[in-house]
Parts: sequence; C-alpha cells; structure tokens
Amino acid sequence: MSSSPTTTVLPLADRLTAAKRASRVLAQATTAQKNRALEAIAVAIVEGADAVIAANERDLVAGREQGISVGLQDRLRLDRGRIDGLAVAVRDVIAIVDPVGQVVRGSNTPDGVKLEQVRVPFGVVGAIYEARPNVTVDIAALAIKSGNAVVLRGGSAAEHSNAVLVGLLRSALESVGLPGDAVQTIDEFGRDGAKQLMNARGLIDVLIPRGSASLIETVVRESTVPVIETGAGVVHVFLDESAELDWAVEIVRNAKVQRPSVCNALETILVHRAAAARVLPAVLGDLREHGVLIHADARASEVFADVVPAVEEDWSTEHMSLELSVRVVDDLDAALEHIDRYSTGHTDAIITNDVVNADRFLAEVDSAVVMVNASTRFTDGAEFGFGAEVGISTQKLHARGPMGLPELTSTKWLVRGSGHTRR
Repeated sequence: MSSSPTTTVLPLADRLTAAKRASRVLAQATTAQKNRALEAIAVAIVEGADAVIAANERDLVAGREQGISVGLQDRLRLDRGRIDGLAVAVRDVIAIVDPVGQVVRGSNTPDGVKLEQVRVPFGVVGAIYEARPNVTVDIAALAIKSGNAVVLRGGSAAEHSNAVLVGLLRSALESVGLPGDAVQTIDEFGRDGAKQLMNARGLIDVLIPRGSASLIETVVRESTVPVIETGAGVVHVFLDESAELDWAVEIVRNAKVQRPSVCNALETILVHRAAAARVLPAVLGDLREHGVLIHADARASEVFADVVPAVEEDWSTEHMSLELSVRVVDDLDAALEHIDRYSTGHTDAIITNDVVNADRFLAEVDSAVVMVNASTRFTDGAEFGFGAEVGISTQKLHARGPMGLPELTSTKWLVRGSGHTRR
C-alpha cells in the first residue's frame, strides 16, 4: 500500500485541522468498526514488511553515518520478527475492552436527575518521539481503539520508516471506511514542526513525548498543549541482605542484558553491605560475561575488581547500553535515600526474602512501578496486558505507569432530567 496523497500535500496547519475533523468521526465509531481497522492495520504492516524493512535500512545506514549510539540503533531497527511482533500487538489491542462509553460512576440526585460519568476520547493525541518506529504503530493502534486521532512526530532518525508505516496505517483505515486523516505525520517539517505541534492548543488535545530526558524536558517546558510526561529510566535494583543469590543473578541479568536500550532496563545496582561479599562476585561476574561495563564505588570495587571507578554523574545516568553502576549501601534506609535522590520515578525493585523490608520498599519508593523479586523489564504495556503502550508515565496527574487504552480517554458527565429545575 502507498501513503495517501494528503500525507505529502497538506501543510502542517491543515494536517492538524484534518486530524481534528477525523477525530470527530472516530469518536463516534463503533467498537466493531475500530477493531476492523486494527485488523486491517495488522495485515497491512505484515504485507508491507519488505517496504518497511527497506525504508528502515535507509534510516539505519544514515544513523550509523551520523554516529548515533548502539542503543538508539537498536531502538530504530525493524526486522521481520519485530514487524510480526507489531502485528501481534495490534491484534492484542483488538481483544482489549473498548473503554469509550464505560460508566465510571453514576447516581441520581434527590430530585431524580440521573448523573453518569462516562469515558470519552481525548480527541487528537500528539506524540513526539525519537528513533522508535514501533511507537508509530503502537500509539496509532491505541489511539484508534480509544477513538482518538493521532499526529506523530517521530524524528529524523526514523523518517523513512515512519513515512512507510503511516502510509500503511492511513490506507488500512480508509479500507474499512474510516478517515485516513486520523493518522498524520509531521516528520518532514523537522524541529519547526515539533514546535508548532507543541503550541497547537485547540487542535491537539494532549501531547505525549517519548525519548531522551532532554527531549521530554523540552516538551514539558515549551508546550502550551497539556502534556502527559513519560520519563527517562534511571532504574534501580536493591539487593537486600537476604537476597537469594540465584534470583539476584537471574533478575539482574534479565533487567540489564535482555534489551539494554529500553527505558525499563536496569541502570544502578544497590547492594546491602552485609550481602556484598556473598552476592556481588556472582552477579557482577555474570554481567561481565555478558559484556556489561561496570561503574562501581570503592566498596563494590573491593569485592569485585573488574570495574571502572564510579563518579557522581553515574548515579543519574541512563546508559541505554551495556553499562551500569553499582553502589554498596549500609542498609535499606540508605538504599531508599539513594533511590529518592537519583531515581527518575520510573521503575525500582528490591530482591529480598524479608517481608518487612519488601513491604517498606513497596510503600516508600515513590515510582510509577515498584517491584519485589521481579525483573524491571516487566514494566511494559504488553506485559501488563494492555496489548501495547503509549508510554510509561512518570508523572502523577491523570496517568502513571504503562499507559494503555483507558489512559487515552477523558470523561464527561451525562445529565438526564425530566423538566427538572434547581431549587
């Protein structure tokens, strides 16, 4: 399938207006219509895989020439397996209950006026992200199922990949009678387009940034459109005094090595001083065997020598690569203090057999996701049963943690009376 002509003809302001018009149609679409659109999208991206991979290779070649990091190259890459995975994620969204129209709460006034608070789409969702063409499909699928149009600014690093994907998405929508204008890309407008998107209040109802800490900070600071903030992942695992060695090795390896470029990957290990000699040689030895560069404080270095000295900035660094930082702390209180200071509020975990310490960690760590004896890689919309995710919100208003369909809705009140007037 090729992209709709409007993808390359309409100027930016007209695209935003077209998205607003399309959002009104999509808001009234039935669940069956939206599910047919999602099935058409799943089919289209699989059938169009060759074109997507070819475009993605152009982006990868350009990225390597520009010297983008290995971590960003991993996020940028789309092979056939990942494309098949995107189709599966889209079909998973089909199976999820449509939140639009759900009654959140309701009551009757003493005079008999009926009140209902129901879920409704936002309208037009804007998304600004970097080098993540999978996000193009994930956000579009969730937006469509929740009745929203979407305007995408996926960045220059993935511009060719995103252009092909958006063309497939738009054609799939039109094939089932829904407006292709419900999915727009403004990549070709560059940074100026991103700035206009951030200031398109009245046309864009909510803006979601995904990417580096600097990108997110820029969007939060400069946008006049309401922003749902997704945060960088300076993610911690605390190895408590009673941590089981096998669990520590397996969980830490999975959290760091499985896919180091993503935001739920481990960045800092904290270890109780009474457990350091027992657990660190095996945990860090295993990481080194998997190619992880370890930045360690002096006490950790005494136990395991194959490290580089940690410096202050390591504790606040999201490496997004096979690197992490290690610090030995005196006790749980010291671990909590470190996390409170350096965590970005994304995901933090404890490995322990002490129920009291586990409960304290769950209660006192102020992050979107707090875990006991589990890999931080579980912080993911698909793993949480959402099919896909718009992002992982680290703020506290409206949404927090992995964002699925309900988080892409607002509410409105329906009031039904029979000639009632207020006394």
